[in-house]
Amino acid sequence: MGLRLDLQTLLEGILGTRNVYFQPPETVKLVYPCIIYSRNSGDVDFADNINYRHYIQYDVMVIDKNPDSEILSKIAALPLCKYSRHYTLNNLNHDVFTLYY
Repeated sequence: MGLRLDLQTLLEGILGTRNVYFQPPETVKLVYPCIIYSRNSGDVDFADNINYRHYIQYDVMVIDKNPDSEILSKIAALPLCKYSRHYTLNNLNHDVFTLYY
């Protein structure tokens, strides 16, 4: 669908800040709420044995102190996005989505 930098811009718009990180190294100090995303795999649609559409799969994680964050519904509303799981770590809520972009 689009380029990774387009996805970065889209996620920053949803979050309302620049606290969106692509595969951040451990040395980066995260500011919450934030979104961390990383490339996972991809998917290809074929027709007549020809690749006509290719999607890259990303894992998108929303980390927020607020368990009822509005960010979750905005991410879930994206096309080709599916909610995967939730967990709590260090008093922070982690919600993970699978997004094809």
